[in-house]
Amino acid sequence: MIQVIHRAFDIIEYVAEDINRPKLMGNIAQDLNLNTATCANIIKTLVNRGLLQKAENEKGYLIGNRLFEISQGTLGFKELIKKADPVLDHITETFNENCLIAILRENSRKIILNKKSNQLIQATTSDEKLACDSSTGRLLIAFLNDKEVLQYLKKYGLPKKEVWPNAASRIGFFEQIELIRKQGYALIEDTVQIIGVAVPIYKNKKVIASFSIYTPSFRFNDTTRQQMIKLALETSEKLSE
Repeated sequence: MIQVIHRAFDIIEYVAEDINRPKLMGNIAQDLNLNTATCANIIKTLVNRGLLQKAENEKGYLIGNRLFEISQGTLGFKELIKKADPVLDHITETFNENCLIAILRENSRKIILNKKSNQLIQATTSDEKLACDSSTGRLLIAFLNDKEVLQYLKKYGLPKKEVWPNAASRIGFFEQIELIRKQGYALIEDTVQIIGVAVPIYKNKKVIASFSIYTPSFRFNDTTRQQMIKLALETSEKLSE
C-alpha cells in the first residue's frame, strides 16, 4: 500500500515538472519505471480525484484543478467562487471600486477572488496579508466563536498598535470583536492609504469567508461610507447560504 502511495506522488511530481506540457501515459510509465497497467490504474484514480486531468484537444495529462485548490488553500470554495464571480463583476462595473472575497488561514487573510475596477488610481492589496491588517481579516477573526477567538489570541497574541490601534490591549481587542459582531461589518478607517469595509459570508450558519469593498482614502467620504456599507451588506445576503 505504501509503495502505491509513493508511485502516485512520483506521477504527480513528474507531471508537475513542466506544468503546461501534457505528459503521455507511456512516457510516465517508462521514465518512472512503472508497469504500464499499474501506471494506468494510478493515473485513473488521480484523475477521478481531480489531482490530474486529461489535456484538452491533445493526448496526455496535466495537474488537476483540485491540486491547485489544495496548494492555494481554496479547497471547498469552488461553489462560492462560481456564485460570487458575476456578483463581483457587477459591483466593479456599477460602483467602480475594487472588491474581493477572502478566507482566514492561520494568522493571514488570503484572497480567493479579486475584482478590479477601471479607476485610473486604484487601491491595491496583496493576495495574502496579516489578518489584523485588513478589514476582511478583522471580520473573520471577530466571527470566530468565543473559544476560537481565545485560541487565536493565545497563539498569535494581541495585534501591534501600528497594525490595529484600537485592539492593541486585551480590553480594546475584545471591544473591537464585540463591535464588529454587533454592527455586522468591519470598517478600516485607521489608515491613510486604503479604506475597506468587510462583511461575513455564511454557509450553514457559519462564517466561511468575507466580502470586502476597498477604495483609496482620497475617494472616501461620508456618502461613500454609507454606500459601501449598504452595498457590502446586500452582497453578504446574496452570497450567503
